[in-house]
Amino acid sequence: MRALLLLLTGLLLIESAPAQPLSSYVQDACPDDCFALAENGRVVSIVASRADDPVVLRAIEDLAADLERVTGRRPVVHYDTWPAEPSLVVGSLAHSPLIRELVETGQLAPGEIEGRWEAFLLQVVPDVRGADRLVIAGSDPRGTVFGIYDLSRAMGVSPWYWWADVPVPHRPALYVARTLRRTDYPRVRYRGIFINDEAPALSGWAYEKFGGFNHRFYARVFELILRLKGNYLWPAMWGRSFFEEDSLNILTAARYGIVIGTSHHEPMLRAHVEWQWYGKGPWDYTKNAATLQAFWREGIRRMKHNKAIVTVGMRGDGDEPMSEETAIELLERIIRDQRRILAEETGRDPSEIPQAWTIYKEVQDYYEKGMRVPEDITIVFTDDNWGNVRLLPPPGSPPRKGGYGMYYHFDYVGAPRSYKWINTVQIERTWEQMRLTYRHGVDRLWVVNVGDIKPMELPLTFFMDMAWDPERFTAADLPRYYERWAAEQFGPRYAAEIATLLATYTKYNARRKPELLDADTYSLHTTGSSGASSRTTGRRPPVRRPFLHACPPPTAMRSISLWPIR
Repeated sequence: MRALLLLLTGLLLIESAPAQPLSSYVQDACPDDCFALAENGRVVSIVASRADDPVVLRAIEDLAADLERVTGRRPVVHYDTWPAEPSLVVGSLAHSPLIRELVETGQLAPGEIEGRWEAFLLQVVPDVRGADRLVIAGSDPRGTVFGIYDLSRAMGVSPWYWWADVPVPHRPALYVARTLRRTDYPRVRYRGIFINDEAPALSGWAYEKFGGFNHRFYARVFELILRLKGNYLWPAMWGRSFFEEDSLNILTAARYGIVIGTSHHEPMLRAHVEWQWYGKGPWDYTKNAATLQAFWREGIRRMKHNKAIVTVGMRGDGDEPMSEETAIELLERIIRDQRRILAEETGRDPSEIPQAWTIYKEVQDYYEKGMRVPEDITIVFTDDNWGNVRLLPPPGSPPRKGGYGMYYHFDYVGAPRSYKWINTVQIERTWEQMRLTYRHGVDRLWVVNVGDIKPMELPLTFFMDMAWDPERFTAADLPRYYERWAAEQFGPRYAAEIATLLATYTKYNARRKPELLDADTYSLHTTGSSGASSRTTGRRPPVRRPFLHACPPPTAMRSISLWPIR
């Protein structure tokens, strides 16, 4: 019970304790020569160019808001001009004339990020047009965005500041060393989440607060993904369509720079429920190919020029097997026809369009029996729905143009048993399995099924941190990760105690997920204090098993908000 009370106390600390930054390059004091982001009641201004990508210009609004959250003062944003005072310069190499000027004059050397995917550079550049500047430069627009959020997180703005109501600490003075030069880039190309099994928790909340899974809801999802340094989403799909329920959803994804896909059993960017709404006849390619092709064409047409990864292949209706036998020839024909549709609808060679084939459950049989897809299609492996990777390419396999991906689970609904209620994921398991995945060359796409997002804050943050750099952590780092994450969300005072609770909580939950508990799992009987035993009673004593108090009393639960109250 004491541990339970400590857990509840730790959870409630979120209302009062300030978040703490995971990075130390932003300081509250300046012991040496520093560049001031904020001091003496003033906050640095932001400089950008309106010629930059809209993805960057939108994120600059978040940067200004984050500086205000931390310092209490809103920075001025200057466009296409150099103010006389020190400033924070933000832009992408390809689109910002200001960043190009710094490069062309030799004041900024972007060699470490130039040509890389989503890389960023933070550097103090002295005496630019008469004043010092802290520069955030990206190799491309999303790289710039990740540099922005890297600074925000270093200032103390948790990626979960909105979703989990994590308080932002007030820091009236903020400094970085003048010698700062920070560069980074992702090792996995596409890193994202799958919102799934989202009813009733997330769906009920989304309809209550937003009126549905519309663009206002997804804007919050996209911001979270970017703050976690991800770029990819499989949208919610239980009886709903990202594309049809709000026409602004896909435009909002473009505004945030998020790449959209669909789940492993939703080919050609059509949500599963759309077949119920618009389909005619059976979901059977041997009997209804023309109707299915027309249905898929519409999925490609409505995406237009928005960024997407197209799921190819086919499973049975409702995420079931397509047929009783392994119909390799049929599935190969389906993929050929889908690629022909891609070419006809886009006017592009299919090899130029990102595609993914997920070998989930019985589809793995096709792969193991020799089925292969064109080299430009990403082959996405999967776990067994319980966190154990099923299949990986052999070490030393020749590279493929489309590379390999991994679809992983923190939540599962299906046979033989489901689990979706609370977090039962040990980051140690995730580290071991995803590290193995990366070392086998799977680095094109990582996507994790997070159910209804909450309460997966901890494992999701870890998964995205690891997708950014899978070699960043060793086994010895994992206990420290719990503590650093707890400090970031709850403050430093009780971070060690909360870290212990989080690690122990998920260890016990992973041993037996709550949905798998039943009346016979644990014995409630113990040997009596009288000392009676089988010698005196003639009966075998009951087996001693731990009895876990899985839930607090209802009165205690009333003080915990599982969803942000907006």
